[in-house]
Amino acid sequence: MEEAKPSKTAFGVACHRAAHQILEQQKIFDDPMALKIIGKETASRLALPVEQGGRASHPGMRAHMVMRSRFAEDTLAKSYATGTRQYVVLGAGLDTFAYRNPFADLRVFEVDHPATQAWKLERLRAGGIAIPANVTHVPVNFEHDSLEAKMREAGFDLHARTFFAWLGVVPYLTESAFLETIGFIARMPQGSGVVFDYGLTRDKLSPMEQMRSDALAARVAHAGEAFKLFFDPVELEAILMRTGFSHIEDLGRDELNPRYFADRTDGFQLLGSGRIVSAST
Repeated sequence: MEEAKPSKTAFGVACHRAAHQILEQQKIFDDPMALKIIGKETASRLALPVEQGGRASHPGMRAHMVMRSRFAEDTLAKSYATGTRQYVVLGAGLDTFAYRNPFADLRVFEVDHPATQAWKLERLRAGGIAIPANVTHVPVNFEHDSLEAKMREAGFDLHARTFFAWLGVVPYLTESAFLETIGFIARMPQGSGVVFDYGLTRDKLSPMEQMRSDALAARVAHAGEAFKLFFDPVELEAILMRTGFSHIEDLGRDELNPRYFADRTDGFQLLGSGRIVSAST
């Protein structure tokens, strides 16, 4: 992402979530706030053909975006049920959980680049979305700031078990920024956890998947937000174990399609090679 400018990809992700509310009769992720946060003008174009000024939303990409949000919020609900009362959304973008949070006593911290966060606050105001009292916005540049220090300054309880969602961020990081962040999460009290998605190293992709990955990489690079970090699942698991995580679930489309997209008649399902991890201490 270009310095001092909001994330272009964050807006695209929100549009995919919003399009799902309109284009799929059988939703796997209910997010009416997504339509408000992107604005009425954009929302009105989601179902129109491109030749009529519509905003295209590829079904495979849309499926990935809504699946990862559903997976994160399902995992959060399980963590909440066992006592977690702090939730941190790392690289929050235009995520809307904090504004439809069903848990009154769950404190939510939204962490993002200062420029993107300021832009989001503008989008919330424009969409008429109120900010609940249990939501705290924390501006952080992951490449330069100490996440722990910034969280402490924002009133985050370092001694409370916490769940973290880290969606659509890892591929844009340097390895050092990734390691520093998961290290911080692993030092949280026992039972804390994180969900994040990532891309496979090129040698783990089929020729078709390589073409898809290259096309996506070109699009995000054109938006000024180039991919930097990819993982081999075996090597990633070893990193997480060394860091201090003891319960790790690493899932791809073969596991996620039966879980979230079974018995559909519209063909809506995951197509790509992206993976999602749930890890806890």
